[in-house]
Amino acid sequence: MGEAGAGLRVTLCRDPHAFARLRPEWDALQRRCSSATPFQSHAWLESWWLAYGARGRLRTVLVRLDGRLIAAAPLMLVHRPLPLLVLLGGAVSDYGDVLVDDAHQGCGAAALARGLGRAARHAVIDLREVRPGAAAEALYASWPGGKRRLPDSVCLELPAVPMDELVKRLAAKPAQRVRAKLRRIDALGIEPRPVPREEIPEAVGRLLRLHELQWRGRGVTVEHLRPRFAEHLTRAACRMAPDGDAVLTEYRCGGEVVAASVALDSAALTGGYLYGADPALRERKVDVTAMLLRQEADRAARSGRRTLSMLRGREPYKSHWHPEEVGNQRLLLAPAALEPALRLHAARAALRDRAARTVRARLPAAEEWRARVGDLRAARHRPRE
Repeated sequence: MGEAGAGLRVTLCRDPHAFARLRPEWDALQRRCSSATPFQSHAWLESWWLAYGARGRLRTVLVRLDGRLIAAAPLMLVHRPLPLLVLLGGAVSDYGDVLVDDAHQGCGAAALARGLGRAARHAVIDLREVRPGAAAEALYASWPGGKRRLPDSVCLELPAVPMDELVKRLAAKPAQRVRAKLRRIDALGIEPRPVPREEIPEAVGRLLRLHELQWRGRGVTVEHLRPRFAEHLTRAACRMAPDGDAVLTEYRCGGEVVAASVALDSAALTGGYLYGADPALRERKVDVTAMLLRQEADRAARSGRRTLSMLRGREPYKSHWHPEEVGNQRLLLAPAALEPALRLHAARAALRDRAARTVRARLPAAEEWRARVGDLRAARHRPRE
């Protein structure tokens, strides 16, 4: 597929090797797209493709102006529940988006829409986890066919300010408790250490083992325990770390790694992606969230970024910090001829979303019951003093 006119050329990349060679100009485009998140970096997307992609399904639309890449949509064809074009990055990415050069948003988004119209002649385009203000919104506005906008996940965000400033956002008593918890962490001698690039593979393995221990018996995300996820996270972190787009931190106490976290960065945003902590820290009354947040907040503030994202989910430990709730969107697009398929897919998605909300509404009681059972079991096996 190709289109020329006024210096514009639109092409479709279906070859994974050609996609791999795009990295230098893809990364340059990401830096010129101010709304881009870490999940639109070439390192993250290609690593995801190598772990999760299906042969023959790559569909990446590229727009060049006088030879310079000004827009890109990294997509993959799937066939269930009907033919769809979905974003690379899948469910392990907290934000999904296309890339459009800020300086050419109008013509870039319009050309991208034309290219996607050709690529999606027999498929509905399903863009998940689109953050407000994302480049995909310009694509949605330019789309000439059928389209629907649905709510998706909620992400929690804080301003990228030092920890002292975050604590000041709290009421007096909660702020006093947080300061006491931070003093306890320091008194225990727990020290953060950024992991050098050459040590990342082993450190990711330790992080995932701690993550599994931390969530054992409490509903861990199964995908985080699978070898393909470990391969993806290791490869992506190794590729992103040299450019400062991924930072893996280990927390040591007495020479032993007791916690680890990985943060992903883009120009305006840093997000704590995944962490693991030894359950023994809870017994020592260590507030792991405060420990991790202090490290990431201070680092984000030094970098000059605007947003510290706590990413998807309304977990209670996040709400203590009074974050802003930011709702991601799900943008559905289709050629006019596929309007019936678009309506059907949108209806199915809305129905599944309602069912998921019903399940989540019942979770707190179930979680409380499981926590009480866990406490009783722990007490039963705890040695008497």
